[in-house]
Amino acid sequence: MPSFVAALNEIFEIKALSTYVWFLELFLVFNLKNNPRFYLVVKAVILFGCLESKRKGNSMTIRRKSNEYMRFILTITVGILFGFFIGASFPAYSPSNIKLIPPIDTYIWDKNSGHSTQTILNVISVTRDKISKEAGNLPHPSKIWVSSNPRGAERLPPAILASESDLYPRRLYGQPSEDLKRKPKYLLTLTVGYNQRYNIDKAVKKFSDNFTILLFHYDGRTTEWDEFEWSKRAIHISVAKQTKWWYAKRFLHPDIVAPYDFIFMWDEDLGVDHFNAEKYIKLVRKHKLEISQPGLDSSSKGLTWQMTKRRGDREVHKVTEEKPGWCSNPHLPPCAAFVEIMAPVFSRESWRCVWHLIQNDLIHGWGLDFALQKCVEPAHEKIGVVDAQWVVHQGLPSLGNQGKGENGKAPWQGVRERCQNEWKLFRERVTNADKDYYKSIGVDPLNITRH
Repeated sequence: MPSFVAALNEIFEIKALSTYVWFLELFLVFNLKNNPRFYLVVKAVILFGCLESKRKGNSMTIRRKSNEYMRFILTITVGILFGFFIGASFPAYSPSNIKLIPPIDTYIWDKNSGHSTQTILNVISVTRDKISKEAGNLPHPSKIWVSSNPRGAERLPPAILASESDLYPRRLYGQPSEDLKRKPKYLLTLTVGYNQRYNIDKAVKKFSDNFTILLFHYDGRTTEWDEFEWSKRAIHISVAKQTKWWYAKRFLHPDIVAPYDFIFMWDEDLGVDHFNAEKYIKLVRKHKLEISQPGLDSSSKGLTWQMTKRRGDREVHKVTEEKPGWCSNPHLPPCAAFVEIMAPVFSRESWRCVWHLIQNDLIHGWGLDFALQKCVEPAHEKIGVVDAQWVVHQGLPSLGNQGKGENGKAPWQGVRERCQNEWKLFRERVTNADKDYYKSIGVDPLNITRH
Protein backbone atom coordinates (compact mmCIF):
# COMPACT_ATOMS: atom_id res chain seq x y z
CA MET A 1 0.00 0.00 0.00
CA PRO A 2 2.64 2.68 0.88
CA SER A 3 4.56 1.87 -2.31
CA PHE A 4 1.39 2.45 -4.29
CA VAL A 5 0.86 5.92 -2.77
CA ALA A 6 4.53 6.85 -3.18
CA ALA A 7 4.43 5.95 -6.82
CA LEU A 8 1.36 8.08 -7.40
CA ASN A 9 2.99 11.03 -5.61
CA GLU A 10 6.01 10.78 -7.89
CA ILE A 11 3.92 10.70 -11.03
CA PHE A 12 1.24 13.24 -10.23
CA GLU A 13 2.95 15.32 -7.53
CA ILE A 14 -0.36 16.15 -5.92
CA LYS A 15 -0.93 15.12 -2.32
CA ALA A 16 -4.69 15.34 -2.51
CA LEU A 17 -4.86 12.94 -5.41
CA SER A 18 -2.58 10.40 -3.75
CA THR A 19 -4.67 10.55 -0.59
CA TYR A 20 -7.82 10.01 -2.63
CA VAL A 21 -6.35 6.97 -4.34
CA TRP A 22 -5.04 5.66 -1.03
CA PHE A 23 -8.54 5.63 0.44
CA LEU A 24 -9.86 4.13 -2.75
CA GLU A 25 -7.32 1.31 -2.49
CA LEU A 26 -8.48 0.65 1.08
CA PHE A 27 -12.04 0.51 -0.16
CA LEU A 28 -11.11 -1.98 -2.85
CA VAL A 29 -9.19 -4.24 -0.47
CA PHE A 30 -12.09 -4.48 1.96
CA ASN A 31 -14.48 -5.05 -0.91
CA LEU A 32 -12.35 -7.97 -2.14
CA LYS A 33 -13.77 -10.23 0.54
CA ASN A 34 -17.21 -10.24 -1.03
CA ASN A 35 -16.74 -9.27 -4.66
CA PRO A 36 -13.38 -10.01 -6.28
CA ARG A 37 -14.85 -9.21 -9.71
CA PHE A 38 -15.54 -5.65 -8.59
CA TYR A 39 -11.96 -5.24 -7.39
CA LEU A 40 -10.66 -6.64 -10.64
CA VAL A 41 -12.54 -4.24 -12.90
CA VAL A 42 -12.06 -1.08 -10.86
CA LYS A 43 -8.37 -1.62 -10.29
CA ALA A 44 -7.90 -2.15 -14.00
CA VAL A 45 -9.58 1.22 -14.63
CA ILE A 46 -7.27 2.91 -12.09
CA LEU A 47 -4.24 1.38 -13.72
CA PHE A 48 -5.21 2.56 -17.16
CA GLY A 49 -5.89 6.01 -15.79
CA CYS A 50 -2.50 6.17 -14.11
CA LEU A 51 -0.69 5.06 -17.22
CA GLU A 52 -2.53 7.51 -19.46
CA SER A 53 -1.85 10.39 -17.10
CA LYS A 54 1.83 9.49 -16.96
CA ARG A 55 2.04 9.40 -20.75
CA LYS A 56 0.61 12.88 -21.05
CA GLY A 57 2.23 14.28 -17.93
CA ASN A 58 5.60 15.28 -19.44
CA SER A 59 4.04 17.65 -22.02
CA MET A 60 1.17 19.10 -20.01
CA THR A 61 0.97 22.50 -18.53
CA ILE A 62 0.05 22.86 -14.90
CA ARG A 63 -3.38 23.98 -15.92
CA ARG A 64 -3.90 21.02 -18.23
CA LYS A 65 -2.65 18.72 -15.49
CA SER A 66 -5.38 19.96 -13.18
CA ASN A 67 -7.98 19.16 -15.80
CA GLU A 68 -6.48 15.74 -16.35
CA TYR A 69 -6.50 15.04 -12.62
CA MET A 70 -10.18 15.89 -12.43
CA ARG A 71 -10.85 13.64 -15.39
CA PHE A 72 -8.81 10.91 -13.74
CA ILE A 73 -10.79 11.14 -10.50
CA LEU A 74 -14.03 11.12 -12.47
CA THR A 75 -12.83 8.06 -14.39
CA ILE A 76 -12.14 6.21 -11.16
CA THR A 77 -15.55 7.10 -9.76
CA VAL A 78 -17.27 5.93 -12.91
CA GLY A 79 -15.12 2.80 -12.80
CA ILE A 80 -16.44 2.01 -9.34
CA LEU A 81 -20.03 2.15 -10.55
CA PHE A 82 -19.17 0.31 -13.74
CA GLY A 83 -17.34 -2.41 -11.82
CA PHE A 84 -20.26 -2.86 -9.46
CA PHE A 85 -22.74 -3.49 -12.25
CA ILE A 86 -20.31 -5.67 -14.20
CA GLY A 87 -19.54 -7.70 -11.10
CA ALA A 88 -23.21 -8.16 -10.31
CA SER A 89 -23.90 -9.49 -13.79
CA PHE A 90 -21.42 -12.42 -13.55
CA PRO A 91 -21.71 -15.58 -11.41
CA ALA A 92 -19.72 -15.44 -8.20
CA TYR A 93 -16.59 -17.50 -7.85
CA SER A 94 -13.87 -17.86 -5.29
CA PRO A 95 -10.81 -15.56 -5.35
CA SER A 96 -8.70 -18.70 -5.26
CA ASN A 97 -9.98 -19.54 -8.72
CA ILE A 98 -8.83 -16.32 -10.39
CA LYS A 99 -5.62 -14.37 -10.63
CA LEU A 100 -6.20 -10.68 -10.13
CA ILE A 101 -4.31 -8.12 -12.18
CA PRO A 102 -1.05 -7.49 -10.34
CA PRO A 103 -1.05 -4.50 -7.97
CA ILE A 104 -0.91 -1.09 -9.63
CA ASP A 105 2.35 -0.19 -7.92
CA THR A 106 3.97 -3.07 -9.80
CA TYR A 107 3.58 -1.05 -12.97
CA ILE A 108 4.38 2.44 -11.63
CA TRP A 109 8.10 3.03 -11.69
CA ASP A 110 10.78 5.63 -12.12
CA LYS A 111 10.38 7.96 -15.10
CA ASN A 112 13.83 6.97 -16.28
CA SER A 113 13.19 3.24 -16.18
CA GLY A 114 12.91 3.07 -19.94
CA HIS A 115 9.78 0.86 -19.90
CA SER A 116 7.02 2.07 -22.17
CA THR A 117 3.33 2.26 -21.50
CA GLN A 118 2.78 -0.11 -24.40
CA THR A 119 4.86 -2.79 -22.65
CA ILE A 120 2.65 -2.46 -19.60
CA LEU A 121 -0.47 -2.69 -21.72
CA ASN A 122 0.85 -5.85 -23.33
CA VAL A 123 1.33 -7.43 -19.89
CA ILE A 124 -2.18 -6.42 -18.89
CA SER A 125 -3.59 -7.86 -22.10
CA VAL A 126 -1.96 -11.24 -21.48
CA THR A 127 -3.20 -11.29 -17.88
CA ARG A 128 -6.70 -10.32 -18.93
CA ASP A 129 -6.81 -13.08 -21.55
CA LYS A 130 -5.69 -15.64 -18.99
CA ILE A 131 -8.37 -14.54 -16.55
CA SER A 132 -11.00 -14.73 -19.27
CA LYS A 133 -9.91 -18.24 -20.16
CA GLU A 134 -10.05 -19.43 -16.53
CA ALA A 135 -13.39 -17.75 -15.99
CA GLY A 136 -14.71 -19.52 -19.07
CA ASN A 137 -13.85 -22.85 -17.48
CA LEU A 138 -15.76 -22.11 -14.31
CA PRO A 139 -19.19 -23.73 -13.85
CA HIS A 140 -22.15 -21.78 -15.16
CA PRO A 141 -25.06 -21.23 -12.73
CA SER A 142 -27.08 -23.75 -14.74
CA LYS A 143 -24.37 -26.36 -14.14
CA ILE A 144 -23.78 -28.33 -10.94
CA TRP A 145 -20.55 -28.48 -8.99
CA VAL A 146 -20.52 -29.86 -5.43
CA SER A 147 -16.96 -30.07 -4.16
CA SER A 148 -18.01 -32.14 -1.13
CA ASN A 149 -19.20 -34.95 -3.40
CA PRO A 150 -16.93 -37.98 -3.89
CA ARG A 151 -14.05 -37.38 -6.26
CA GLY A 152 -15.27 -37.47 -9.83
CA ALA A 153 -18.92 -36.96 -8.89
CA GLU A 154 -18.76 -33.21 -8.29
CA ARG A 155 -21.11 -32.54 -11.23
CA LEU A 156 -23.95 -34.56 -9.71
CA PRO A 157 -26.62 -33.24 -7.34
CA PRO A 158 -26.07 -34.85 -3.91
CA ALA A 159 -29.55 -36.38 -3.81
CA ILE A 160 -28.79 -38.68 -6.77
CA LEU A 161 -25.49 -40.05 -5.42
CA ALA A 162 -25.39 -43.80 -4.84
CA SER A 163 -22.04 -44.13 -3.06
CA GLU A 164 -22.70 -47.60 -1.68
CA SER A 165 -23.77 -50.86 -3.23
CA ASP A 166 -24.41 -54.41 -2.05
CA LEU A 167 -24.15 -58.05 -3.08
CA TYR A 168 -27.88 -58.72 -3.18
CA PRO A 169 -28.92 -60.42 -6.46
CA ARG A 170 -31.90 -58.74 -8.13
CA ARG A 171 -34.57 -59.80 -10.61
CA LEU A 172 -34.59 -58.79 -14.25
CA TYR A 173 -38.27 -57.82 -14.07
CA GLY A 174 -40.83 -56.18 -11.78
CA GLN A 175 -40.44 -53.24 -9.43
CA PRO A 176 -36.97 -52.71 -7.90
CA SER A 177 -38.57 -52.05 -4.52
CA GLU A 178 -40.04 -55.55 -4.59
CA ASP A 179 -36.85 -57.41 -5.55
CA LEU A 180 -35.66 -58.38 -2.10
CA LYS A 181 -37.85 -60.44 0.18
CA ARG A 182 -35.08 -60.26 2.78
CA LYS A 183 -31.75 -58.53 3.16
CA PRO A 184 -29.04 -60.64 4.80
CA LYS A 185 -27.29 -58.79 7.61
CA TYR A 186 -23.98 -60.65 7.48
CA LEU A 187 -21.49 -61.82 4.86
CA LEU A 188 -19.52 -65.07 4.74
CA THR A 189 -16.67 -65.27 2.24
CA LEU A 190 -14.77 -68.49 1.63
CA THR A 191 -11.80 -68.95 -0.69
CA VAL A 192 -12.26 -72.45 -2.00
CA GLY A 193 -11.16 -75.26 -4.28
CA TYR A 194 -13.53 -77.96 -5.44
CA ASN A 195 -11.59 -80.67 -3.62
CA GLN A 196 -12.73 -79.18 -0.30
CA ARG A 197 -16.42 -79.02 -1.28
CA TYR A 198 -17.66 -81.34 1.46
CA ASN A 199 -15.87 -79.42 4.15
CA ILE A 200 -17.29 -76.18 2.75
CA ASP A 201 -20.77 -77.71 2.64
CA LYS A 202 -20.55 -78.44 6.36
CA ALA A 203 -19.31 -74.93 7.08
CA VAL A 204 -22.00 -73.13 5.07
CA LYS A 205 -24.74 -75.06 6.85
CA LYS A 206 -23.57 -73.48 10.10
CA PHE A 207 -24.63 -70.09 8.77
CA SER A 208 -28.28 -69.05 8.64
CA ASP A 209 -30.27 -67.24 5.95
CA ASN A 210 -29.09 -64.01 7.56
CA PHE A 211 -25.83 -64.52 5.66
CA THR A 212 -24.89 -63.82 2.07
CA ILE A 213 -22.58 -66.62 0.91
CA LEU A 214 -19.73 -65.55 -1.36
CA LEU A 215 -17.30 -68.13 -2.75
CA PHE A 216 -13.96 -67.14 -4.24
CA HIS A 217 -12.74 -69.98 -6.47
CA TYR A 218 -8.99 -70.32 -6.87
CA ASP A 219 -9.21 -73.42 -9.10
CA GLY A 220 -11.64 -72.15 -11.74
CA ARG A 221 -14.35 -74.71 -10.94
CA THR A 222 -17.69 -73.10 -10.18
CA THR A 223 -20.68 -74.82 -11.81
CA GLU A 224 -19.81 -78.15 -10.20
CA TRP A 225 -20.80 -76.66 -6.87
CA ASP A 226 -24.46 -76.65 -7.87
CA GLU A 227 -24.73 -80.16 -6.45
CA PHE A 228 -25.37 -78.26 -3.23
CA GLU A 229 -28.69 -76.42 -3.10
CA TRP A 230 -27.22 -73.47 -1.21
CA SER A 231 -24.63 -72.97 -3.97
CA LYS A 232 -27.40 -71.95 -6.39
CA ARG A 233 -28.13 -68.96 -4.15
CA ALA A 234 -24.49 -68.15 -3.44
CA ILE A 235 -22.32 -65.69 -5.34
CA HIS A 236 -19.36 -67.21 -7.18
CA ILE A 237 -16.25 -65.32 -8.28
CA SER A 238 -13.49 -67.21 -10.02
CA VAL A 239 -9.91 -66.20 -10.74
CA ALA A 240 -7.34 -68.96 -10.87
CA LYS A 241 -4.65 -69.26 -8.20
CA GLN A 242 -5.52 -66.21 -6.12
CA THR A 243 -5.72 -65.82 -2.35
CA LYS A 244 -8.56 -64.46 -0.26
CA TRP A 245 -6.69 -61.20 0.34
CA TRP A 246 -6.30 -60.70 -3.40
CA TYR A 247 -10.06 -61.20 -3.73
CA ALA A 248 -10.84 -59.03 -0.72
CA LYS A 249 -8.92 -56.05 -2.02
CA ARG A 250 -10.70 -56.21 -5.37
CA PHE A 251 -14.24 -57.32 -4.55
CA LEU A 252 -14.91 -56.35 -0.93
CA HIS A 253 -14.54 -52.58 -1.03
CA PRO A 254 -16.15 -51.09 2.11
CA ASP A 255 -18.79 -49.31 0.02
CA ILE A 256 -19.77 -52.64 -1.56
CA VAL A 257 -20.17 -54.56 1.70
CA ALA A 258 -21.60 -51.64 3.68
CA PRO A 259 -25.01 -53.33 4.23
CA TYR A 260 -23.42 -56.09 6.31
CA ASP A 261 -22.93 -55.73 10.05
CA PHE A 262 -20.19 -58.38 10.12
CA ILE A 263 -17.94 -59.92 7.49
CA PHE A 264 -16.52 -63.43 7.97
CA MET A 265 -13.38 -64.04 5.89
CA TRP A 266 -12.60 -67.70 6.34
CA ASP A 267 -10.22 -70.27 4.92
CA GLU A 268 -11.56 -73.54 3.51
CA ASP A 269 -9.93 -75.88 6.03
CA LEU A 270 -11.88 -75.18 9.21
CA GLY A 271 -13.78 -77.81 11.18
CA VAL A 272 -17.06 -76.35 12.46
CA ASP A 273 -18.66 -79.10 14.55
CA HIS A 274 -18.72 -76.80 17.60
CA PHE A 275 -19.60 -73.58 15.84
CA ASN A 276 -22.87 -71.70 15.36
CA ALA A 277 -22.72 -68.39 13.51
CA GLU A 278 -25.75 -66.72 15.11
CA LYS A 279 -24.54 -67.55 18.62
CA TYR A 280 -21.09 -66.29 17.67
CA ILE A 281 -22.48 -62.91 16.62
CA LYS A 282 -24.44 -62.59 19.86
CA LEU A 283 -21.21 -63.04 21.82
CA VAL A 284 -19.34 -60.58 19.62
CA ARG A 285 -22.02 -57.96 20.24
CA LYS A 286 -22.15 -58.74 23.95
CA HIS A 287 -18.40 -58.23 24.38
CA LYS A 288 -18.23 -55.33 21.90
CA LEU A 289 -15.66 -56.91 19.63
CA GLU A 290 -14.93 -55.13 16.36
CA ILE A 291 -12.38 -57.70 15.15
CA SER A 292 -12.54 -61.30 16.32
CA GLN A 293 -12.08 -64.96 15.49
CA PRO A 294 -13.37 -68.23 16.92
CA GLY A 295 -11.00 -69.95 19.30
CA LEU A 296 -8.81 -72.71 17.85
CA ASP A 297 -9.24 -76.11 19.43
CA SER A 298 -6.11 -77.72 20.83
CA SER A 299 -6.34 -80.41 18.15
CA SER A 300 -5.75 -77.78 15.46
CA LYS A 301 -2.68 -78.06 13.26
CA GLY A 302 -0.09 -75.33 13.18
CA LEU A 303 -0.98 -73.68 16.47
CA THR A 304 1.52 -70.88 16.93
CA TRP A 305 0.06 -68.20 19.16
CA GLN A 306 -1.32 -68.53 22.67
CA MET A 307 -3.76 -65.74 21.95
CA THR A 308 -5.80 -67.72 19.42
CA LYS A 309 -6.00 -70.96 21.43
CA ARG A 310 -9.43 -71.71 22.84
CA ARG A 311 -9.94 -71.41 26.57
CA GLY A 312 -12.60 -73.62 28.05
CA ASP A 313 -13.45 -71.49 31.07
CA ARG A 314 -14.87 -68.36 29.43
CA GLU A 315 -16.91 -66.95 26.55
CA VAL A 316 -14.26 -64.60 25.21
CA HIS A 317 -10.67 -63.65 25.97
CA LYS A 318 -8.77 -60.55 24.88
CA VAL A 319 -5.32 -60.96 26.43
CA THR A 320 -2.84 -63.76 27.03
CA GLU A 321 0.69 -64.50 28.15
CA GLU A 322 3.23 -65.48 25.55
CA LYS A 323 6.74 -66.82 25.54
CA PRO A 324 9.29 -64.55 27.26
CA GLY A 325 10.34 -61.68 25.03
CA TRP A 326 7.52 -62.10 22.52
CA CYS A 327 5.47 -59.15 23.77
CA SER A 328 6.99 -55.72 24.23
CA ASN A 329 3.71 -54.48 25.69
CA PRO A 330 0.91 -56.55 27.30
CA HIS A 331 -1.66 -54.55 25.29
CA LEU A 332 0.00 -55.20 21.92
CA PRO A 333 0.21 -58.25 19.61
CA PRO A 334 0.64 -61.08 20.05
CA CYS A 335 -0.37 -60.81 23.71
CA ALA A 336 -3.46 -58.70 22.99
CA ALA A 337 -5.23 -56.93 20.12
CA PHE A 338 -4.47 -59.94 17.96
CA VAL A 339 -6.27 -62.51 15.81
CA GLU A 340 -4.89 -64.66 13.00
CA ILE A 341 -5.81 -64.35 9.34
CA MET A 342 -7.29 -67.82 8.82
CA ALA A 343 -10.75 -67.03 10.25
CA PRO A 344 -11.12 -63.33 11.06
CA VAL A 345 -14.47 -61.60 11.54
CA PHE A 346 -14.74 -57.85 10.99
CA SER A 347 -17.41 -55.36 11.89
CA ARG A 348 -18.51 -53.00 9.16
CA GLU A 349 -16.61 -50.11 10.77
CA SER A 350 -13.36 -52.00 11.31
CA TRP A 351 -13.40 -53.42 7.79
CA ARG A 352 -13.51 -49.92 6.32
CA CYS A 353 -10.08 -49.39 7.88
CA VAL A 354 -8.68 -52.87 7.32
CA TRP A 355 -9.47 -52.80 3.60
CA HIS A 356 -7.21 -49.77 3.22
CA LEU A 357 -4.50 -51.52 5.22
CA ILE A 358 -4.39 -54.47 2.82
CA GLN A 359 -1.60 -53.94 0.31
CA ASN A 360 -2.60 -54.44 -3.30
CA ASP A 361 0.49 -56.43 -4.25
CA LEU A 362 0.94 -58.45 -1.05
CA ILE A 363 -1.62 -61.16 -1.65
CA HIS A 364 -0.93 -63.61 1.18
CA GLY A 365 -1.73 -61.24 4.02
CA TRP A 366 1.17 -62.31 6.20
CA GLY A 367 1.86 -59.73 8.88
CA LEU A 368 -1.58 -58.21 8.54
CA ASP A 369 -2.64 -59.80 11.83
CA PHE A 370 -0.05 -57.74 13.72
CA ALA A 371 -1.31 -54.51 12.17
CA LEU A 372 -5.06 -54.97 12.65
CA GLN A 373 -4.78 -53.23 16.00
CA LYS A 374 -4.29 -49.94 14.14
CA CYS A 375 -7.92 -50.05 13.00
CA VAL A 376 -9.77 -50.00 16.34
CA GLU A 377 -9.36 -48.10 19.57
CA PRO A 378 -8.69 -49.28 22.20
CA ALA A 379 -7.51 -52.34 20.33
CA HIS A 380 -6.87 -54.51 23.38
CA GLU A 381 -10.55 -54.19 24.29
CA LYS A 382 -12.13 -54.43 20.83
CA ILE A 383 -10.14 -57.32 19.40
CA GLY A 384 -10.63 -60.75 20.90
CA VAL A 385 -11.12 -64.50 20.54
CA VAL A 386 -14.53 -66.14 21.04
CA ASP A 387 -13.94 -69.29 23.10
CA ALA A 388 -17.55 -70.44 23.42
CA GLN A 389 -17.75 -70.94 19.64
CA TRP A 390 -14.63 -72.65 18.39
CA VAL A 391 -13.25 -74.29 15.26
CA VAL A 392 -10.51 -76.72 14.31
CA HIS A 393 -7.80 -75.66 11.89
CA GLN A 394 -7.20 -78.68 9.68
CA GLY A 395 -4.07 -77.25 8.06
CA LEU A 396 -4.72 -78.41 4.49
CA PRO A 397 -2.12 -76.94 2.10
CA SER A 398 -4.55 -76.84 -0.83
CA LEU A 399 -3.76 -73.33 -2.06
CA GLY A 400 -0.09 -73.93 -1.38
CA ASN A 401 -0.14 -76.68 -3.98
CA GLN A 402 -1.28 -74.14 -6.55
CA GLY A 403 2.27 -72.76 -6.64
CA LYS A 404 4.94 -73.53 -9.21
CA GLY A 405 7.90 -75.74 -8.53
CA GLU A 406 11.22 -74.12 -9.49
CA ASN A 407 14.88 -75.03 -9.00
CA GLY A 408 14.00 -78.42 -7.66
CA LYS A 409 11.62 -77.03 -5.02
CA ALA A 410 8.11 -78.28 -4.44
CA PRO A 411 5.25 -75.90 -5.38
CA TRP A 412 4.36 -75.27 -1.75
CA GLN A 413 7.94 -74.18 -0.96
CA GLY A 414 7.79 -71.33 -3.45
CA VAL A 415 4.49 -70.21 -1.95
CA ARG A 416 5.94 -70.29 1.56
CA GLU A 417 8.95 -68.22 0.50
CA ARG A 418 6.64 -65.65 -1.05
CA CYS A 419 4.62 -65.51 2.18
CA GLN A 420 7.71 -64.88 4.28
CA ASN A 421 9.01 -62.24 1.90
CA GLU A 422 5.64 -60.46 1.93
CA TRP A 423 5.67 -60.41 5.72
CA LYS A 424 9.03 -58.67 5.66
CA LEU A 425 7.88 -56.14 3.05
CA PHE A 426 4.67 -55.40 4.91
CA ARG A 427 6.47 -54.88 8.19
CA GLU A 428 8.88 -52.45 6.52
CA ARG A 429 6.04 -50.52 4.91
CA VAL A 430 4.16 -50.14 8.17
CA THR A 431 7.30 -49.03 10.01
CA ASN A 432 8.24 -46.50 7.34
CA ALA A 433 4.69 -45.17 7.12
CA ASP A 434 4.64 -44.58 10.88
CA LYS A 435 7.99 -42.79 10.75
CA ASP A 436 6.92 -40.60 7.83
CA TYR A 437 3.72 -39.60 9.58
CA TYR A 438 5.32 -38.64 12.87
CA LYS A 439 8.08 -36.80 11.04
CA SER A 440 5.48 -34.80 9.11
CA ILE A 441 3.95 -33.53 12.36
CA GLY A 442 7.29 -32.86 14.02
CA VAL A 443 7.20 -35.73 16.52
CA ASP A 444 10.05 -38.12 17.23
CA PRO A 445 8.70 -41.68 16.81
CA LEU A 446 10.98 -42.85 19.61
CA ASN A 447 8.99 -40.69 22.02
CA ILE A 448 5.68 -42.32 21.12
CA THR A 449 4.28 -44.57 23.83
CA ARG A 450 2.39 -47.58 22.52
CA HIS A 451 -0.61 -48.68 24.53
